[in-house]
Amino acid sequence: MEVILLLVRIFLFGVFALAGIGKLLDPEGAERAAREFGVPNDLAKPFAYLLPAVELLVALLLLPATTAWFGALGALLLLAVFIGGMIWQMAQGNAPDCHCFGAIHSEPVSTKSLIRNVVFALLALFAVGQGYGRPGLSLVGLDDQTTVQLFLGLAIIGLLGAVVFYLKKISEQQSQIMRRIEVLEIVMHEDGREVKREEAGNITDSLPIGAVAPDFELPGLDGRIVAFEHLLARAKPLLFFYVSPGCLPCQSLLPEIEEWRRDLGENVEFVFLSSGTSEANREKFGDGLPNVLLQEDKEIAALFHARWTPTAIFVNADGVVASHPAVGDVAIRDLVAKVKAIDFTRRTVFIANGEQVKIGQEVPEFALKDVHGREITADFLKGRKTLVTFWSTTCPHCLNMIRDLQEWDRQKGMDEPNLLVFSDGDVEEHREIGLQSPIVLDKGYRTAEKLGMFGTPSAVLINENGKIISETAVGAANIWSLIGKRK
Repeated sequence: MEVILLLVRIFLFGVFALAGIGKLLDPEGAERAAREFGVPNDLAKPFAYLLPAVELLVALLLLPATTAWFGALGALLLLAVFIGGMIWQMAQGNAPDCHCFGAIHSEPVSTKSLIRNVVFALLALFAVGQGYGRPGLSLVGLDDQTTVQLFLGLAIIGLLGAVVFYLKKISEQQSQIMRRIEVLEIVMHEDGREVKREEAGNITDSLPIGAVAPDFELPGLDGRIVAFEHLLARAKPLLFFYVSPGCLPCQSLLPEIEEWRRDLGENVEFVFLSSGTSEANREKFGDGLPNVLLQEDKEIAALFHARWTPTAIFVNADGVVASHPAVGDVAIRDLVAKVKAIDFTRRTVFIANGEQVKIGQEVPEFALKDVHGREITADFLKGRKTLVTFWSTTCPHCLNMIRDLQEWDRQKGMDEPNLLVFSDGDVEEHREIGLQSPIVLDKGYRTAEKLGMFGTPSAVLINENGKIISETAVGAANIWSLIGKRK
């Protein structure tokens, strides 16, 4: 038992030492992970340095027999906090990067990472449960033979771990090289023809999370027409894959896609949007894939801003875009890992990361006058969905959308959202715009920034409970997409 306790202490020392050092090697990643787990922005940076310092302190306390019990208790408390945070994020349908070992190893929160921390916590609980007076063997008091055997065993384990780690790194590098070669082949040739990619656009361009997904009707491989509403009628979230018969990376993903379908098939509907003929798609993908729909060119993929293959996008069961496009096999694997961590008892889940994303946050309290002198408060944003737009009369892109905004403001039905415009500048100039909905003059955009303003024109969608339910949509087309209109 004494030897076992010593081994447990050494193992936990290694875990917390690696975790602390890894985070210190990547403070920006640690800060980002802290924000994603709910640490306020002002505290995220100091937290990113405080946490690894505490982990290193726990690691050091675990080695000497006189302080080992306190080290084990500290390890148990930290792990309990980590486990609680993971469970909370998974319950919310989120899968933030745990950043558990910082620059050494990091992955999205999942059942796998949760189980790993539970195992560590059980080891710490075992050490704590032995009591303060039974820390196990002391490293100082070991006889020569025991010391040699112990450290020889640890050295062998460490060596094997290092070999496995470097073999994994070599394998990953080889896979990346192969993927780059495949991408180059796709860029140069598709179905034997030279392909120019000027139309591909910026791969970071995407529909905003929270936008209404575009409607469509497409034939399947058997020629039958399938509409987007037919897919939504199955009451499952949708995982769209944009593929093509000439895409080599698409074909290489097929074994993994089959595995993902087995794991997620009960909860997620898989949909494949391809191009070309039925024969070409059957030859490339076989008859095993469900919901293979054929575009004439890439018209539906363009609506979803999916201009490259392979690309995947997650859409909620209510037809709302719930992720950015995952472009390429590495990004698709990451997206699928986050989908696997979702609580599917919730109908609406968003897979969003980053400081600018305020989805789920309550609207801050405010009180501002509109251009007609009426007081507009946060209560205006409750009781009905509201499209909150951020505008400027000096912005040419804003002025280009003014006629459409005026028309929608006059004609929108009772089932459509309210409209609230935040702007800055001259009162009379804004009165002349002639909107029925309120235009609030927010000097310096102080309130607008708290709501997620990201330049002009931009917008967010607020639900009837006063919560932000979209990321910030930038530009007229993306603003209209929040309410399901295509301009």
